[in-house]
Amino acid sequence: MLVVDDLELWQTFVHMQLEREPNLHVIAVAADGFESVQKAVELRPQLVILDISLPKLNGIEAARQIRRLVPQSRILFLSSNSDPEVVRAAFSAGGMGYVLKSEAAQSLMAGIETVLQGKRFITCRLMNLDDLT
Repeated sequence: MLVVDDLELWQTFVHMQLEREPNLHVIAVAADGFESVQKAVELRPQLVILDISLPKLNGIEAARQIRRLVPQSRILFLSSNSDPEVVRAAFSAGGMGYVLKSEAAQSLMAGIETVLQGKRFITCRLMNLDDLT
């Protein structure tokens, strides 16, 4: 997995969550959207865990580029942004899942597992949104 967040705290949180799962491994981290695209192309991760608010290139645009350049990589957004338009844009850009950071302790692992199975996932607080594709 490629973990993309400009805050080291969130990179560490994801690492700690994944340490408990023997079949899930972080192969790289990136701190901005531009770097995420570069690392995705280079490493071809099975899953990219991607924040929306990133320096240099926002997560939505990074997702578009990753989907175009590395279509086999699945994208799970992990963001504090709950704006319905942003969530819709994230799915339109190729995201398969969206977890709010405020619900990450309860939902991140379920989101990862669901997206790795090729299914869509959305955090509980956003489930009432219509038309997310």
